[in-house]
Amino acid sequence: MDSKPPSLDALRIDRSQTPLKAGSGRGWWALLILLLLAGAGAWWFMRPKGISVKTATVQVQSGGGSGSKTLLNASGYVTTRLDATVSSKITGKVLEILVEEGMKVEKGQIVAKLDASNAEAGLHLAEAQLASAKLNLAETEPMVKYTEVEMKRLTALESTRAVSNSELTRAQAEARTQLAKLEHMRAEITVAERQVDDWKQQVDDTIIRAPFSGVVTTKDSQPGEMISPMSAGGGFTRTGICTLVDMASLEIEVDVGESFINRVKANQPVEATLDAYPEWKIPCKVIAIIPTADRQKATVKVRVAFEKLDPRILPQMGVKVAFQSDETAEATEAALTKLALSVPKEAVRNDNGKDVAWVVRDGKVERRAVTVSNSNSTEAILTAGLSSGEIVVLDPPPTLTDGAAVTVENSR
Repeated sequence: MDSKPPSLDALRIDRSQTPLKAGSGRGWWALLILLLLAGAGAWWFMRPKGISVKTATVQVQSGGGSGSKTLLNASGYVTTRLDATVSSKITGKVLEILVEEGMKVEKGQIVAKLDASNAEAGLHLAEAQLASAKLNLAETEPMVKYTEVEMKRLTALESTRAVSNSELTRAQAEARTQLAKLEHMRAEITVAERQVDDWKQQVDDTIIRAPFSGVVTTKDSQPGEMISPMSAGGGFTRTGICTLVDMASLEIEVDVGESFINRVKANQPVEATLDAYPEWKIPCKVIAIIPTADRQKATVKVRVAFEKLDPRILPQMGVKVAFQSDETAEATEAALTKLALSVPKEAVRNDNGKDVAWVVRDGKVERRAVTVSNSNSTEAILTAGLSSGEIVVLDPPPTLTDGAAVTVENSR
């Protein structure tokens, strides 16, 4: 058998076959990348999510003036030292009211009038009685002069025995009688004059005047109603015409806890913030600390005065006050060694008698024990446990545990 060497044609490339398309390898790579992205997306959406929470940032409690720091925060109300329900001295029917709410009145200005018809009638009667008493006096005075002259004449004749002793005695008695009658008439005139003054006062009492300058805040009765200085006649009798407030006597009353009253003293600077104007810082100072405590609330009342009054300040407004430090006092300097921080009140929770807060760090929460020095309706003041700028959880759920993953839903 002949053995032929392999032909070189077997090594030749057959150009007649269909060549591979360019870029077919890159298509496989694109498909692989898409599969990887799909897997990553599925893992992202199916991964375990943390508890959704709301958070807030720990803030430094700011002071009111240059270099001053806040020792204590409290809340109270704007009050007035001088306000009154203007009423009448007598019971009567309201005839006319001359004021409206918001009107400014001066001291002594007429605010209302009562029906004075009865008092005026009594005044007219007293004046008539006074006139009658004066006429009686005018009638008696000539008789007094006549009896005096007659007595002197008979006395002169008695020395010559021209008249009897009985006639002289009768003349003397008549003179004394007329003189006594004259004194009685004068006394009756005095009584009549006092009666006239009394009825004039009753007429004047039907005119109600403002006891001091101020602003009318309420109008408590209407024309035609009965008014009395005391509660009488059930709901049909009013006890006041209007309420008058002296706006120059506005001040703040604050209830401070017994545990913190040692941080307050007379003439201490205070920064007040009205609830109606939260951005307006009002300089104030402590007037006095009322020397008694309320044992039911365990508080002491503190009076705070405004440095300067403003028309925006109204009675009964809610106000928050920050008692500031006095940098010249050594005791205050010692009290300020700890920096006070503020957090929303809902960030602090009482756990078995201890105040705790939850701090968010790297997507997880950490339980912290905190020291609360004071609190009001919106915020808590802390002296230990947190640092400025840390993130705390608001209204932490009961199921929250130390180290749990969380998702921040909203932050402030």
